[in-house]
Amino acid sequence: MTAADQKPETFAMTPRLPLPPFTLETARQKVQMAEDAWNSRDPERVAGGYSPDTEWRNRGEFLHGREEVVAFLRRKWVKEQDYRLRKTLWAFTENRIAVRFEYEWHDAAGQWWRSHGNENWEFDAQGYMARRFASINDQPISEAERKFHWERR
Repeated sequence: MTAADQKPETFAMTPRLPLPPFTLETARQKVQMAEDAWNSRDPERVAGGYSPDTEWRNRGEFLHGREEVVAFLRRKWVKEQDYRLRKTLWAFTENRIAVRFEYEWHDAAGQWWRSHGNENWEFDAQGYMARRFASINDQPISEAERKFHWERR
């Protein structure tokens, strides 16, 4: 069984590599792992990368624990349809990583949006994200302005 096959509540038993302190290479790996998980649009897979007691700020919403993260992501992807995301490493140190991101989605009425911003991440000793603070801005775009066109992963 791989880590991706496990339920989120079992992740705390196994370290989630790579572990802090981060190098340029391992920080880039963490960013790519997060991008891949979020692009799956699988709330349980995404939540599996976070500590059981994770703390989030996402826009004006404050979340505590994986269960709240899963519920939040389910709501998010009902609203944000055909979601596609890119994350870029901005900075890192010991057990923290900062990323810049952009993602595109459309609402139920068909209006396309580009959401962009910054995230600050803090990891525990086992390699799980214990804190995530996201600042996000939304910009309406036309379908012709879209940049992300790959098939759903």
